[in-house]
Amino acid sequence: MVRSWVLSAVITGSLLSLPAQAKLYKWVDDRGVTHYGETIPPEFADKSRSELDKSGRIINTRDVLTPEEHRAKDAAELKNKAVLETERDQKLHDNSLLNTYSNVKEIELAKVRNMQQIDARAQVAAKQLGDANKSLADLQHAADARTKIGKPVPPYLKEDIQSSQVQVDKLSKDLANINAEKATLEARYDADKARYKELTGK
Repeated sequence: MVRSWVLSAVITGSLLSLPAQAKLYKWVDDRGVTHYGETIPPEFADKSRSELDKSGRIINTRDVLTPEEHRAKDAAELKNKAVLETERDQKLHDNSLLNTYSNVKEIELAKVRNMQQIDARAQVAAKQLGDANKSLADLQHAADARTKIGKPVPPYLKEDIQSSQVQVDKLSKDLANINAEKATLEARYDADKARYKELTGK
């Protein structure tokens, strides 16, 4: 009771001594002791504080977060931003679906057309890879034949084998990319069809 009276007297005295436009701040130090003053000492600049009016009422409060609270706040903001971006992207995609297709059948037809185009590319890539593998095998056979009879493999043949191997590796990668593209596109159309049904009920 005495402590409360003393604290009230301190606040009242501080307020009465303030100039008309001065502000009074309240803050708590590391030991839990409450302080009042017209300015915040530099060592308490990173602490929470309250601003009081001439009647001693709190008119503004500034809460300073701990490092852990800052990290949690930043993480929450990033998560919220990601959610909002996902919702925005989904809305844009939904509008695109509804504006592009009139029914599920149109989505299925678009899928078939695109699958046919990718299949054609895959066939060409597979043919090129087969030819490159045959060429590499022929070159390697020629080199092996010379080695078996004790003749050295000429530099040009070694270079041809190396170049052919590079071509085979490239074509193998191209074919793998086409197959991956096909799988991705097929999954996208299946997802679009399911989403369209969900949006339209058809």
